[in-house]
Amino acid sequence: MKKDYLIRAMTINKEIRVLVARSTELVKQAQQAHQTTPVATAALGRTLTAGVLMGSMLKSGKEISLAISGDGPLQRIVVHANQYGEVRGYVTNPQIELLENELGKLDVARAIGQGSLTIKKDLGLKDPYQGSVPLVSGEIGDDLTYYFTKSEQTPSAVGLGILVNPDCSVKAAGGFIIQLMPEAAEETITQLEENLAEIDSVSKLIGQGLSPEKLLEKLLVGFEFKILTEREIEFKCICSQRRMKRLVSSLGEEDLREIIEEDEQVEIKCHFCNQGYQFSKEEFEDILATNPKEEN
Repeated sequence: MKKDYLIRAMTINKEIRVLVARSTELVKQAQQAHQTTPVATAALGRTLTAGVLMGSMLKSGKEISLAISGDGPLQRIVVHANQYGEVRGYVTNPQIELLENELGKLDVARAIGQGSLTIKKDLGLKDPYQGSVPLVSGEIGDDLTYYFTKSEQTPSAVGLGILVNPDCSVKAAGGFIIQLMPEAAEETITQLEENLAEIDSVSKLIGQGLSPEKLLEKLLVGFEFKILTEREIEFKCICSQRRMKRLVSSLGEEDLREIIEEDEQVEIKCHFCNQGYQFSKEEFEDILATNPKEEN
């Protein structure tokens, strides 16, 4: 099993920044956790890959969230990632039927529909940074390209690809974010545009066994560059029995009493990884007893 990892590089002239990831195993884990059908796998996998790439741009200990809301059958995709290469996420409707476009490819754009992309970043300030843009295509890579240019004023190109096998399992996944620095010369821009035009399909290249380093070489033909960091990446949730108990404790007295009356045992599932946590009737009664009473 090849490990998932990302690399971060900069051209020697400091005019282009690139991040490239192979995310096959983490998308496999997400598919297995949520039992996603192929189109949902492609949409969630692309967003997870983008999230882990964007998370690596953050400063230590901070988090970024991506939320895609559309009027298509997928409804909503939510992904959270941090600077350490950890990412988690879910799609509201993981079991949607197979949608293919006229080329016979998975139709992620139609599954998402019209809507918006919202990015939130915890930068350690009082309020998190938030930027939102309308979806321009629903293909996710194009939408993020538009977001970077519109909200962060950084000319960028985002390529994301997921290959799904006929049995719904994940064959290959990966992606890149390439950004021009403010001082980029006209020749640099022209060369980069030519390079990007040669990249046909990210998922196909990764499916052929191309490593992040080899993909980086294709993106930066004609440029000298240096790899600055390499980091392993993984699908990893932060849920726990304790966190779920805290969530249950936040319910109102009426909701807690209703649960106690109806069930002997309740399973609460984490949105992000589908892990179930069991709570007995006695545990709910303890929570109710220790919760502060609401005043009239």
